[in-house]
Amino acid sequence: MTIADLWDQRISAFLLSPSQFLATTTTESFLAELLHELRNDKANDHLKILLVSVLLEHPTILCPSASVGEETALELLSVFSHTPQKSIVLKCNVMLAITNVIICTSCLATHTKTAEDWLDLLFQTIQDTNDYRCGLSQQPIRATACDCLREMETCSPGLLSQKLEALYLLKQQETTVLHQSYCLLYTLGLKNAIRILTNQKDVTDLEFKSILGGNEGFAWKSNQLELTSLPINMLVQVPRLTQGLDCKELKSIMSSLLEESYLLTPISQSALLRELVEVVAMVPGLSPTLFKSQLLRLFGTADVSLMHATLFMKDTFTDSLFTAEDENFLLKRLVGTAQHPLLRIPEKLFYMECILHFPENRPISSSGEESLPVLVTPRLAASLHPTVFNDSATMLCRLNLLCLVHLEADEGEADKGIGFLFNHILALLKIVDNDGSREVVVTSFRALFIFLMHFNDMEELSEKLIDKLCDMYSRHSRLAPNLIGLADHIQEHLDDPVWSVKLLRELQKCIMEMPPLQLTIHNLSWHLKVLKRVAKEGQITQRNTIYLLLNVLINSNLCERGNWQVGNAVLAVCRNLLEHPSIDQLFIELADLLQYISIQYDDTDIKDHARFYYTLLTNLSWEKLTGVLAKELDGGRAKERSHSAIMAESEGIVSNLTVHKTNRHVLQLIKVQEKATQSSSESVEATGEVRNCLEVYQGQFQTPGFGSEVTLRYNLTHAKETDLLFDKVFTICLHFELKDSNYAKVSDIHVPCVFRDGKPPEVKVKLKPFQPYPTSLCVSAMFTTQDGRSWHSRLPDVSVSFPEIFLPLPLPPNSSCECKEQVFEHIWEATASGNPDKSAISLFCFKPEDESLADLIKTHFQGYLITDQQSERSWKVLFFLPPKCHILLKITQAEDAARVSIATDNWELLPFVNSYLQNITDNCSSTVTDG
Repeated sequence: MTIADLWDQRISAFLLSPSQFLATTTTESFLAELLHELRNDKANDHLKILLVSVLLEHPTILCPSASVGEETALELLSVFSHTPQKSIVLKCNVMLAITNVIICTSCLATHTKTAEDWLDLLFQTIQDTNDYRCGLSQQPIRATACDCLREMETCSPGLLSQKLEALYLLKQQETTVLHQSYCLLYTLGLKNAIRILTNQKDVTDLEFKSILGGNEGFAWKSNQLELTSLPINMLVQVPRLTQGLDCKELKSIMSSLLEESYLLTPISQSALLRELVEVVAMVPGLSPTLFKSQLLRLFGTADVSLMHATLFMKDTFTDSLFTAEDENFLLKRLVGTAQHPLLRIPEKLFYMECILHFPENRPISSSGEESLPVLVTPRLAASLHPTVFNDSATMLCRLNLLCLVHLEADEGEADKGIGFLFNHILALLKIVDNDGSREVVVTSFRALFIFLMHFNDMEELSEKLIDKLCDMYSRHSRLAPNLIGLADHIQEHLDDPVWSVKLLRELQKCIMEMPPLQLTIHNLSWHLKVLKRVAKEGQITQRNTIYLLLNVLINSNLCERGNWQVGNAVLAVCRNLLEHPSIDQLFIELADLLQYISIQYDDTDIKDHARFYYTLLTNLSWEKLTGVLAKELDGGRAKERSHSAIMAESEGIVSNLTVHKTNRHVLQLIKVQEKATQSSSESVEATGEVRNCLEVYQGQFQTPGFGSEVTLRYNLTHAKETDLLFDKVFTICLHFELKDSNYAKVSDIHVPCVFRDGKPPEVKVKLKPFQPYPTSLCVSAMFTTQDGRSWHSRLPDVSVSFPEIFLPLPLPPNSSCECKEQVFEHIWEATASGNPDKSAISLFCFKPEDESLADLIKTHFQGYLITDQQSERSWKVLFFLPPKCHILLKITQAEDAARVSIATDNWELLPFVNSYLQNITDNCSSTVTDG
């Protein structure tokens, strides 16, 4: 496998899940490797572009601070400057990465030297107009530089406000296809500069002209002001400049930009027009009639982005720019385009949405909701009538539009139009009745919902629809979920739920009148769903429902078959009946039904539930019964309760939930600081003189489970702020969940009790690494309080750092120093000459303070020392990391620095070793590493 393939795998893994990838390495190490490979002259451009993509996607993960971001940007600048001129695509990607890092890591906001240098370089790049200096091949570099400057101006508005004259001259000089990029860059800078002026009071002509003629440095101070998009609509006041300013020069610039706009692509034209609209809205001396010459071209556009810009213009200026004739023409244009055969479906839907949200000159409503423009008459919209041949989205959108049209039409036209729409609904239902596909069924019921939302008060049509739906249901019981959903949504969206109640009542009647042959097991499950929903309606009598259920159970073999699904569906109906307001009138019938099920049904679970419901019915009043079976306010089921939760009246139901959840941390695990020298596992029995230490050491690993665990000790204590209720907790069960796959599952730990005033119990967490990397554990606890309640609580996450995984060399306790050194030297030699794919040698240097090296050794390495030759200023240290990894250190004191030679049989541990050594030597003046 080549290096390119390895990087491809690593970057794919990082982009898929950065957190999981970084669990096996450190951010600093990965970034360093990435930048090192970018500087590698042997790597091809394709690989380097792949490496740069990581910084384009996740700059803040790899550069978590401004200082790291600045260092990374400097490295990328070096890569950019050393990249050959022919590698155009790579240079463009590096430019984007530098800009991305500078912006995302706040280097731009804090005005760092790197950001300033990069801005200067970008501006120098775009000054090569028409490619006179670098040639045509470098044109993409200039285009990317313009894009980078636009992005930086967008993120720091006003940054280019003192360079408008220079940008304007560059725009005028540019005659290649990049004229578009220069136009957009200048327009954005112009808009932001004017926006900043609107925040000042009493702007003079001199200040105004100085902005337009600025050719100075970058305006770093102005980018501290956060500018959001202009709130341009009729309800919010747009910030404006003071009246009476001399706008001749600005007007000339605007006219020039508009004249050149036809040279731009549609998307760029749209962006340019939006910026210019905002400029005109902010400057009182500019008239919206500047755009008049553009309207004819825009009215005839077939591009969605340009039409959107036109509507934005109309929403901003209304009758200041658009006459009544213009408005009428634009609406006709939208109606015609919404049905154009050459347009794609999403584009047609866009144009219909434009009609529904059309910005009128004199709107009747300003709520922002869907409202039909006054000029859209039944005659104008006649061509938009839906047909059964339309796709689902188009048909539903057209139906909604036509419903609004005929809702506002004159009586004669309205009746005719509504009749047409009603026939369309019937045609859809006819297709459903003829075994239409699932998509047709869903579309038809959505269309029915739209129609009823507008015309539910027309009783004759509503009754016909109910009859049609019941007739269909008698033949297609599979429509039960659709009918229930329709009733629920109509009831939810309409103030008067009469239609839903009528539909459910008729469905109940339809089921009652069905012949016995239609009550098969398959159909019965659908009927029970409908009856369950019917039982929720207090306005519908339920006696017939109970009679039907009792007759079906008595006159069939359902009880003997003991089908759990059917029995549960019957009990679901009974449960809703228990909450019905007329339960007193149904008491005897419902009691008979529940008693029959509890005796005859051949399923223990169904019998128990029926007996439970029977007990509730015969022992509680309706008020208490509804309290026990209450629903949550959001419509979901109440929290599950055990049968034992049905207690006396004085004991609230809520207080008897099986398991409660705490709102905050109750317990926490505190690391035991006094760490005794650990043993990695049960050592071999002590022997006298060990003849061959190496054989003994290697032989230990033949024992299953040897050296596989790390034991961490914690005190289980109360969190700082907890309720007095939790001062004494009992039977605690600690549950651990891993955030990565580097460790085996951690077993639950049981603690008898924890008292706030008592000594905290010690908890030993045993970790079994697959890969000895730092990790984090999610911890939760189940416990009981003195009042007998059970609780579930989250504990603060437990972080396991890299040094916490270190174990001393696993040799018998009485092993001599010579024995330990023999093993150390063997492992060192094996590592130095071993497989380079696994083992690695590295060097770490630092400059310790006077007499601090010995103290550092004593503090951090005392339990892992193999030899301590302090007189010679030399030490050997060995860390064992389960399941079978070693980190060996040879520490020597030189004249000017301390050298730490590192050897390991797992090269992937080197980043963690480096970070660990940096952390413990951070009080030293400098550190140097060499991999």
